Order: sequence, then C-alpha cells, then structure tokens
Amino acid sequence: MNTGAIFKNENKKAENHPDYKGKVNVNGKEMEVALWLKTSAKGLKFFSASFSEPYIKNEPQIQNNEPQINSTLKKSISYNDLDPNDDLPF
Repeated sequence: MNTGAIFKNENKKAENHPDYKGKVNVNGKEMEVALWLKTSAKGLKFFSASFSEPYIKNEPQIQNNEPQINSTLKKSISYNDLDPNDDLPF
C-alpha cells in the first residue's frame, strides 16, 4: 500500500505523450501515473503529474444508461400488415 513504480516511457511518439509512466497504490487504490519533464519560466526543471484510473482494455461499448434493444420485442411486418390509407411523413 502507498507504493508504486515509474519508468521512462519508451513508447513516446508525440510531444504530449508522458515522459514517464507507472502504476501506484494510494490508500489501497490502484492508479496509473504519467509524468512530463518540464522547465519553469525561471529555468527550473520539474515534473508535471497526472493520475488516472487504470485502463481496462475490454470495457463494454454500451453504457448502463443507454437503451438496449430487446430481441423479444422485434416483430416482422409483412406487406399485408400495412394500411394503404396511412399518411407517411415523407
């Protein structure tokens, strides 16, 4: 608990990618940490840090608050089910 490790980002391909990345445990919670090496206006070097929830590769694509189609509600409509007197909006 309250430990972690940070390594040089060997996969940095763009300027906005972090210089260092790692995983830490803070008060029993796993977090990812990203560090950027920066230089202040006065020329002092420092790290800018960002903490985030661990990335989960296989997250579901549908959120819980989105409606889902129930396959039992699907119904086939035949030509005979259509009323030729109905006004279509197009």
